[in-house]
Amino acid sequence: MTAANRRRLILYGLPGLALAMPTIPVFVFLPTLYADTLGLGLAAVGAVLLGARLIDGITDPLVGLLSDRLRTRWGRRKPWIALGGLLAGPALLMLFLPPDDAGLGHLLVWSIVLYVGWTLISVPYTAWGAELSGDYNERSRITGWREGLMIVGILVAGAMPVLATMLGLSEGAGLGMVAGAAVVLGLPAIVLLLAKVPEVPLPAGPRRNLGSVWQQAKGVLRNRPFTRLLAAWVLNGMASGLPAALFPLYLAHGLGVDDATRDRLILIYFVAAVVAIPGWLALSRAWSKHRAWAAAMVLACLSFVWVPALGPGDVWPFLVICVLTGAALGADLVLPPAMQADVIDLDALRTGQRREGIFFALWGMGTKGALALAVGLAFPILDWVGFKADAAVGTNTPMALATLAGLYALAPVVLKLGVLALVWNHPMTRRRQAIIRKRLTRLGGEPS
Repeated sequence: MTAANRRRLILYGLPGLALAMPTIPVFVFLPTLYADTLGLGLAAVGAVLLGARLIDGITDPLVGLLSDRLRTRWGRRKPWIALGGLLAGPALLMLFLPPDDAGLGHLLVWSIVLYVGWTLISVPYTAWGAELSGDYNERSRITGWREGLMIVGILVAGAMPVLATMLGLSEGAGLGMVAGAAVVLGLPAIVLLLAKVPEVPLPAGPRRNLGSVWQQAKGVLRNRPFTRLLAAWVLNGMASGLPAALFPLYLAHGLGVDDATRDRLILIYFVAAVVAIPGWLALSRAWSKHRAWAAAMVLACLSFVWVPALGPGDVWPFLVICVLTGAALGADLVLPPAMQADVIDLDALRTGQRREGIFFALWGMGTKGALALAVGLAFPILDWVGFKADAAVGTNTPMALATLAGLYALAPVVLKLGVLALVWNHPMTRRRQAIIRKRLTRLGGEPS
């Protein structure tokens, strides 16, 4: 890799670090801040955040379509990213550093602004990454840098509350530090991205109007390799969402560990993901992206299947499972988006259009839907079997604990086996992608 390519990868990936920092605090700690600290109540805060998330789900395809259609001297993606940064930065500060009299209206307005700003950045940003190169392996490196730096951002954000506690500050102050750090790091990263990373020129030739958002979405879904990959991604999102949502409950009630041990295990899990990314990239070069991703799923299944055999105090065996499943997460993060860039080439060949925005918007909607479905299924099932999250450790029934372990570990194994079936013989092979790229290059204006 040349120094210029490495510099471009770093400058492209850097905004991901700041973008990822607030994700877990927004989803995990923000409701508690407004419900408990500000006294607005869990039910009211939950309803407000649900409304904001519903609006967020609608904006994805709209932003994807607009960023595909926009024509300016600065490019298609850059103006939306700049606008998103101008919205998301102040919204993050207003949410995490609220005034003493902040009410539900404050939470609703600034949550909507934050989610819209996030979407304005994330959809064009990921679409842009798919356009930076047409090379099969280089696309994996691009997603590797972006997703790896996003995990680093999550780790940095996780250290902020710990730092606040060491300084004798409140949890709310720790959240304020996360918001401040995300803005301070994100502003120069986005400026450098917009100023130093060029957008790829659109291919030459006539362009035809592909219709409204709905018409474009239907057209995209006729791309069979994409729909197959999207189905695999949604199933994999549910397989990842279940253990993510149930992780604190399983550690507390299944293994009986304290909060400090839980935080260390989370850290080990994400560090393993970052460390494993270069290995998955190397394996994808030696085999292919879909086969390397399949290998990661096999690793995750062989690791998760032992969880129901663990009991209170089995921290060391679970630590090994965290390392192995964390390593598998590295493949989940970097390989599927790179595979998506390949299947978009087929659409470009058929339509003469580069519309990565609408593809990645549907991808984002699938991600959000899968995570919501995982939570929406797991918690009612636990409630049905009588599991009590607020019960003292060791007081839940064996049936309730077995269900918790099954949902945490065995259900993801079943889902990942379904993903494996979809991915193992995925039709967008290295050879087919190379043929498509040659045809696109002959049409002119395509990245090599």
